[in-house]
Amino acid sequence: MTNPRAGEPTRRPLIVGIAGSTRPGSSTERAMRVSLLAAEAAGAETLLFDGPFLTRLPIYAPENPARNDEQRALVDAVRRCDGILVGSPGYHGSVSGLIKNALDQLEDLNRDERPYLDGRAFGCIVTAYGWQACGTTLVALRSIAHALRAWPTPLGVMLNTTTPLFDDQGACVDAKGAAQLEMVARQVVEFATLRATHAGRLV
Repeated sequence: MTNPRAGEPTRRPLIVGIAGSTRPGSSTERAMRVSLLAAEAAGAETLLFDGPFLTRLPIYAPENPARNDEQRALVDAVRRCDGILVGSPGYHGSVSGLIKNALDQLEDLNRDERPYLDGRAFGCIVTAYGWQACGTTLVALRSIAHALRAWPTPLGVMLNTTTPLFDDQGACVDAKGAAQLEMVARQVVEFATLRATHAGRLV
């Protein structure tokens, strides 16, 4: 490690991505991968919890103190992170049960020095078959972010899956969609860096 100048970060901010569905390679998961690549390009370290991982999380039961390896891995990563990106498909006008259950696990952060997602940027990504579900699901994700004491980014991404969005390699072929996925990632990284540096976690 090089000797930093005063105030210069010595580690990269950690951005955690939570996204996907029970279907491997879902549009939501592909969108998140595009966004996390942009976060890495902006200087962040990233960690993705995708659909196959999320399906191994048991339904959150606060009265049961037992936690499996996946629950501990998710909560520990979010505890360490400087920012978070969450992607959900729009199911019947709201967040999918899979994503909501993952976010419910964060109740285990309630007694931390930084409880829940206090002071952390929260980027929202929604995919849905139609704009109505996109809009209502984005509102739901933002409401969850506020409840967890996070700071939702100015941009929330909505992707309408009625038209093809990704190629076989996972690249976003919709220019506006790709630009928004990259922008929300940059906003999370920028806020996370400023906030963590101010708090002394990156210096």
